[in-house]
Amino acid sequence: MIYKDIKREKMSFISYLVVLIIFIDRRICDEHDDMVMQPTSQQHTQFGQAKAPRYLLYDVNPGEGFNLRRDVYMRIAHLVRVLNDDAPWILVLPSWSGLFHWKSRHVEQRKLPWSLFFDLPSLRLFVPVIEFEDFLRVLDKPVVEEVYYLQNYKEGWGGEWTEKMDFRECNDPPAYEQIDEGPYYGWFFGYGDAVMALKFQCLSIQGHASSLKPFLLKNTTARSVMIDRAETVVHDHFGDAVFWKARRSMVFAKHLRDLGDQFRKEFLNSTDETDNTILEEDWTKMKRNHGDAKGGPYIGVHLRRADFAHSRKKDVPTMKQAARNITQLLKKYSLTKVFIATDTHSAEFDELKGYLSSYEVYRYSPTPEILEKYKDGGVAIIDQWICAHARHFIGTRESTFSFRIQDEREILGFDPDTTFNTFCGPDDIKCEQPSRWLIVY
Repeated sequence: MIYKDIKREKMSFISYLVVLIIFIDRRICDEHDDMVMQPTSQQHTQFGQAKAPRYLLYDVNPGEGFNLRRDVYMRIAHLVRVLNDDAPWILVLPSWSGLFHWKSRHVEQRKLPWSLFFDLPSLRLFVPVIEFEDFLRVLDKPVVEEVYYLQNYKEGWGGEWTEKMDFRECNDPPAYEQIDEGPYYGWFFGYGDAVMALKFQCLSIQGHASSLKPFLLKNTTARSVMIDRAETVVHDHFGDAVFWKARRSMVFAKHLRDLGDQFRKEFLNSTDETDNTILEEDWTKMKRNHGDAKGGPYIGVHLRRADFAHSRKKDVPTMKQAARNITQLLKKYSLTKVFIATDTHSAEFDELKGYLSSYEVYRYSPTPEILEKYKDGGVAIIDQWICAHARHFIGTRESTFSFRIQDEREILGFDPDTTFNTFCGPDDIKCEQPSRWLIVY
């Protein structure tokens, strides 16, 4: 092991960090966009003897999708939360740029802030966070002091899974390039050469996210540390109350919820008042029992095609099979409307609608203005929000998109029988249904 054992000291810096973040946000709003703020060491003098915070950045495998990245956020947010038991740390949110599943190539989708998709005040009720662009503004130079590139052990688990970490040579060609023994350059969320790192090392690791805590506290004194390939570490808490606190804090941005609610009201005869799905503005005060939510008078469907139609053929139904399942549900609940979130092309969707010609079939199609403003990620969230409010939901096996809808329905208080359902593959008459990860308060 490369880190030293440390004594856990119970010190809470959360209140101080929230004040600091609000202060930074206000300073940024008050300054012109082309002005650079003073170095953080100068700003923090106004807080007396409080320790200056350190910043933790992270990134994931470039090929990972939007919803897996949300899951990795929860792992790293928990790491920052336990770091704050001993010293003040702020989590820097990685800008969103050019994800594989964002297919609207005519829309600029680089350097997008988290506030486009999520409610930052809600995130901050769990852990102190700041946007990457705002992080750059509080620096005197666009420099990340240290980057650690996580990787699995080349030799594998070695027969037994134990937590360990070691500096090793990179298993693959380094993702960061050093210029003439100077700084390192890399992707940096689409900012590229505009940002540099002073130090880069590959770190083989096998462990939970919190296993990085001793290393970050005792083996480095850098003010800014970046953990790349953060998906390599696993959840400390999966499915327990801490896990759900992190998940509940990931409230969608209000402008996206409003668009979804508008569609529900206009086309699906669905409102929070009639559906018993009113969302508390402060997630820490919201507690629902299973069955409290009724849901709108429609069936919600997530039918993932695109890459799944090729890579997971055994898990994806045919259009005719999907229509048969949807028809059974519509009859079961005596409903006539179905909302379908899908990445399939128009010809397949028309085929599906043809099989459902006796019913009202809806799909969210953004206007050019909404797509330009909120991007593919925002449209996907609107889809998830509408599905999350349906009387009954059925999704796609092993899809993180469906998983996140199931999470939302747990938060809203739906009966699990109406939530944890997926289509079967073309060769399955009755397949195994998804595990039920029920909410814990």
